[in-house]
Amino acid sequence: MKYDFTSIIDRHGKDAMAVDALYPGVPFGPPAPTREGFDPIPMWVADMNFATVPTIIEHIIERAKHPTFGYYRPRDEYFDSIIKWHETRNGVTGLTRECIGYENGVLGGVISALNVICSQGDKVLVHSPTYIGFTGSLGSAGYRIVHSPLYLDENNIWRMDFEDMEKKIVDNQIHAVVFCAPHNPCGRVWERWELERAMELFKKHDVFVVSDEIWADVVLNGHKHIPLQSISEDARNRTIAVYAPSKTFNLAGLIGSYHIIYNKWLRERMDRETALSHYNKMNVLSMHALIGAYQPEGYEWVDELCEVLSGNVNYACDFIEKHFEGVELSKPEGTYMLFLDCTKWCEKHGKTIAELQQMGWDVGVAWQDGRAFHGPCHIRMNLALPLSKVQEAFDRLDKYVFNA
Repeated sequence: MKYDFTSIIDRHGKDAMAVDALYPGVPFGPPAPTREGFDPIPMWVADMNFATVPTIIEHIIERAKHPTFGYYRPRDEYFDSIIKWHETRNGVTGLTRECIGYENGVLGGVISALNVICSQGDKVLVHSPTYIGFTGSLGSAGYRIVHSPLYLDENNIWRMDFEDMEKKIVDNQIHAVVFCAPHNPCGRVWERWELERAMELFKKHDVFVVSDEIWADVVLNGHKHIPLQSISEDARNRTIAVYAPSKTFNLAGLIGSYHIIYNKWLRERMDRETALSHYNKMNVLSMHALIGAYQPEGYEWVDELCEVLSGNVNYACDFIEKHFEGVELSKPEGTYMLFLDCTKWCEKHGKTIAELQQMGWDVGVAWQDGRAFHGPCHIRMNLALPLSKVQEAFDRLDKYVFNA
């Protein structure tokens, strides 16, 4: 490979939550310290333990050499880079700079979008299992979540329950849905027919869609992300889509997301809403980070990243099937997270999910409590680290946890 996905990077003391916040009391972090003799392997918060593509660093450094950082306007190159990225990677056509708006973060964009199409106190449809950020941000903003559970079909693939979705929409007078594609935490990369059927349902009941597509670039084993706005002309005008380079290139600490809105009516109101706080402003170095990410080298880097992550997921799923009896999961098609259903293992061994989670933390496997994602007996696990560390983590789980 051209880029390095094997080196172990020491992130201690570099402001990394994944390693410097590994102590009890951190929200959704460790329940208790790791036992002495086991170094923590960060497999919880969804960032990556890989060095990002060098062009990002180069663009930031080059801009930082200039000694002024005053008020500025976004470069044309910023918008052009986004347009070319979506055209090249997802086949998007007709995207113009007028349709692109900056967001400090995807969750902030989701809330701004809901503020445009809803009133506080309204009910919003969200699939479960549910990304923890949706739960927290929607609740804090005064919206009431109505969950429509995903289910596992006969092939162990997560599916939408369209009948349940329609019933929830009608019964609760819902006019907004927060969609997640690819889905976090289940890792589904939705097929076109699924998206078409969902959008037909939303059109039938006049439901606006806020689509979180932050994981759009992280697709595994040959799967292909389909932007929700590309499904139909109605979907194009009914949907506010939110993206970011942060999951793709590990840039969450730099802050910087963006929305895509084709509908002029929605776009003008979204622009007004996001401007109200006077804090939704792009950082000049964040802008140059995105431009550096969306260079030709970034395209190559992401392709290699998805190949590495596919290998990690394949290794982990094969290991679980062979060695962890009673642990079930649907193999993710996107993202770099596993969502382990430990119900049968816990029942057989007389353990609670909290006790099982602690057993992993004891031996340095820093995984995450899945109950916060509406998985009643689940654990969420990050595989975006060198394969050697993934193998070490699963060896520990085999020896000290599941088969101790």
